[in-house]
Amino acid sequence: MFGILQKLTRNLIYAIPAMMLAGFAYGLWADTAWLKAAIIPFTFLMVYPMMVTLKIRKVFEGGDAKAQILTQLINFGLIPFLTFGVGLLFFRDKPYMALGLLLAGLVPTSGMTISWTGFAKGNMSAAIKMTVIGLVAGSLATPFYVQALMGTAIPMQLAAVFKQILFIVFLPMALGYLTQRFLVKRYGQQTFQRDIGPKFPGLSTVGVLGIVFVALALKARTIAAAPGLLLDILVPLLLLYGFNFLLSTIIGKSMLPRDDAIALVYGSVMRNLSIALAIAINAFGAQGSDAALVIAMAYIIQVQSAAWYVRFTPRVFGVPEEMIRQPA
Repeated sequence: MFGILQKLTRNLIYAIPAMMLAGFAYGLWADTAWLKAAIIPFTFLMVYPMMVTLKIRKVFEGGDAKAQILTQLINFGLIPFLTFGVGLLFFRDKPYMALGLLLAGLVPTSGMTISWTGFAKGNMSAAIKMTVIGLVAGSLATPFYVQALMGTAIPMQLAAVFKQILFIVFLPMALGYLTQRFLVKRYGQQTFQRDIGPKFPGLSTVGVLGIVFVALALKARTIAAAPGLLLDILVPLLLLYGFNFLLSTIIGKSMLPRDDAIALVYGSVMRNLSIALAIAINAFGAQGSDAALVIAMAYIIQVQSAAWYVRFTPRVFGVPEEMIRQPA
């Protein structure tokens, strides 16, 4: 079973579009009302496993302060306002789709940040710190950004959104940390890292695929009535990710060492779409499915673009120093 889940995790580039198609087909031909009851279980399954493997203590290690500061300046000083502006441009008459775009830009970093930084031979320690800082800061800041930027377009109760974030992020984080400490104490750190920890991301993938299925099923008839809607969503997403990759690459290459620069790129471009999806579909009622559709589409762009960027990393930043030193 875990072998199948690991394959799904490694092949999100195919699994997410397949689940979107499955959800779309189901939504066209079957009753979707019961699916709303599956949202909370899928949400917990999506978030809790990633918290079990989160290395919170890494935040207190030093050595890459410049990369951390630059990353968070991009994440919280630029990207939220960029996504808001693009949302106004493309979704002026669809406020909940603009909300989805904003949410996709508000919670930076995820397990993908760490994974893709590793694939590109970047600074893994810096990526882990970016993930923890971005997750906590983004979760706390999201209600305030949404209230300030979209409070006039979308009815929102700040306390209600905070309550959802407490349930979606911080409760699973606490339970995940306790689970991690229990497993480390019982089996040892080495066994946990080698044998137990790697199994949890697969469980999170099930939650992601489940939520994507629900989001597409709930919006299937809307999409069928206006098929151009998907193209309307893809264009702003492509613009956002393209600009973000370009900006982060220029900043990283001009201001940081190679390995830190790669971590900055993935720490500022990769968004925690799982949490954004959970907030959209849990905190904004029935119309949150519009926001969830945008975020579900963002998964496709994010995974595809991250994979292609790894291929071009040696051309952009050069090969790792240890590879240069290897004898021919």
